[in-house]
Amino acid sequence: MSTVKVTGSVIGSDYDADSSSVGAKIPMALRDIPQSVVVVNRDLMDAQGATSFQDALRNVPGITIGGAEGGQIGNNINLHGFSARTDIYLDGFRDSGQYYRDTFDLSAIEVLKGPSSMLFGRGSTGGVINQVSKEPELKAFGQVSATVGTDDHYRTSADFNQPLSDTSAMRLNVFGQDIHSTRDVLSNQDYGFAPSFRFGIGTPTEITLSALLQRNHDMPDYGFPPINGRPANVSHDNFYGLTDDRTNQDVNSFNARLKHSFSSDVSLRSQLNYSEYTTNARETAANSVVTANGVTLNKTAGNPTTLPLQDLYVQLASHDRVIHDRILDSQTDLVTKFNIGSVQNTLVSGVELAHETYDNQATTRNGLPLLSLVNPVEEATPSNVTTTIGNRADSTADTAAVYVNDTAKLSDQWTLVAGLRRDRFKADITNSISLPSYATQTVYFTSVRTGLIFQPSETQSYYASYGTSFDPSLETLTVTNGTQDLAPEKNRSYEIGGKWNLVQDTLQLTSALFDVEQTNARTQTSTGEYVLDGNIRIRGGEVGASGHINEHWLVFAGYTYMNAKVLKAADGTQGNVPANTPRNTATLWSTYAFAGHWEAGGGPSYMSQRYAANTNVVSVGGYTRWDGTLAYHQPSYDIRLNVLNLTNKKYFDALIASDGGRSVPAIGRTTMVTYTYKF
Repeated sequence: MSTVKVTGSVIGSDYDADSSSVGAKIPMALRDIPQSVVVVNRDLMDAQGATSFQDALRNVPGITIGGAEGGQIGNNINLHGFSARTDIYLDGFRDSGQYYRDTFDLSAIEVLKGPSSMLFGRGSTGGVINQVSKEPELKAFGQVSATVGTDDHYRTSADFNQPLSDTSAMRLNVFGQDIHSTRDVLSNQDYGFAPSFRFGIGTPTEITLSALLQRNHDMPDYGFPPINGRPANVSHDNFYGLTDDRTNQDVNSFNARLKHSFSSDVSLRSQLNYSEYTTNARETAANSVVTANGVTLNKTAGNPTTLPLQDLYVQLASHDRVIHDRILDSQTDLVTKFNIGSVQNTLVSGVELAHETYDNQATTRNGLPLLSLVNPVEEATPSNVTTTIGNRADSTADTAAVYVNDTAKLSDQWTLVAGLRRDRFKADITNSISLPSYATQTVYFTSVRTGLIFQPSETQSYYASYGTSFDPSLETLTVTNGTQDLAPEKNRSYEIGGKWNLVQDTLQLTSALFDVEQTNARTQTSTGEYVLDGNIRIRGGEVGASGHINEHWLVFAGYTYMNAKVLKAADGTQGNVPANTPRNTATLWSTYAFAGHWEAGGGPSYMSQRYAANTNVVSVGGYTRWDGTLAYHQPSYDIRLNVLNLTNKKYFDALIASDGGRSVPAIGRTTMVTYTYKF
């Protein structure tokens, strides 16, 4: 008899993932992907009460939270030591907007580590993060959840699925929340809708239509200024902003997908996505630290001083802007399966065409107040503050690419993966005040990827891989003056690893060693002058485990070690550690089901010291945070208790290079109770 894989536990949860589409553009078993892949699935997010994109990514060691240049708008992620702000995807399409993502409509988040321009085009220096939306299914079900927590934490969400015929179905996910924080003043009021329709399920031709409509009204948090190179040693409740600050974000994303199977060996998939994002930000931050007699400390040196903190003040500055992002993206893939002699091939060939526009109108508020560093006053914008119109940046970009990837099964034990992609990326930017007043760039680049997989049995997989990526100067549709005429930065990665399926295929273990290098990094030689003569290298290793230890015991764990170094630079940072690259990160989450209906568990997440910038002037220390859960399950309802930051650890979540290096405190102990009704 064939082997039967038993998944799930007595409470129906499973943290294991068998396959992913992030490593080959089509669903593929994780053991057949010659790179590190971490999948955070719905069961894990629900068990942890992880409703934000950022909270879900705490399960992925090697990821840190950073900030966009000059600000803290949206999810800004560092992956394997490199910024991944433009490497976030939604169902395989670039999700380029700077907004705070929610998990209400997601079935999983997939993280592919290592340069991957062959699969995704420009960027992906440290890897990519793909959000996988929930899809309609041919069975009726639904659930409604309500969460109440400490510090005025209120959230509700719903998931409705309804068949429309024997081959079609619709699904609607919605959420709304009013969440306050252990930090003074801060709050989020957000809501969203995600309808989707599938037609032709189980037939040769399937059509999927979906949308994401989300509105955020959030209070921005720009954190603490540094004192002597470390976050100011003041109360974590302190807020250095104004009470009428806000970050308003509108997200409208529409997706259409057509899949047609000509035969069991030939299929075509054509997808079209249009997304628009609007951010209206009125944000105030601690720009500099001054003494009682008006002397401004040197923020580029981490604000060194011997004065007592009560004698210091914070000068506020504005980070106001209105941003519009729009992207129209089409991808067409032809999947063919064929044999060449005894070699079985799965060939994915495709074309991507995309058009992006971006505009950013900045404004500056003048005459903003001084606040006490130790006891900042919580106040709205004073009446004497004036506003000046700042720079307006207008950008466009066009991408045209062709790619091919072949998975060749050489024998029962050996598989070769090889692919290449040719990109043409053309971008233009116009600035009304800032320099350059106009810049244009056309880039041609060929990305490659190869991998050799050895599988001596169904439970073992070993691989070696090589991949490349490229980062144009206008990658983010913004540009630092002096870099507009430079060629793209080039990145390459070597990786070896192993993947094992144990406990009757219900527990996955992974390990990998990697070497990622940016071989021609941009480096500044003087004001406004840059050359491609830098070199940044990240070497390290990682291990992971996910799934069942036994029928009752679930685990999701990982550890990443990164030995990161600026090997060469003209700006004085040679020999330093790259920004937001901790040497050690680890996570462990484990739950145990008992007494038929009960579940209990939790675990720590750990991160070692990291720096705000390559200068290594400002840093935050390492921390260990513990979370816990207790749940009671019934067929028609669940009740779950989550305690975040169980020990009320005082640590810093985000570390941002701007304003000399700002550190954003994490939330304190937060308790939440969630009731879910299922039907």
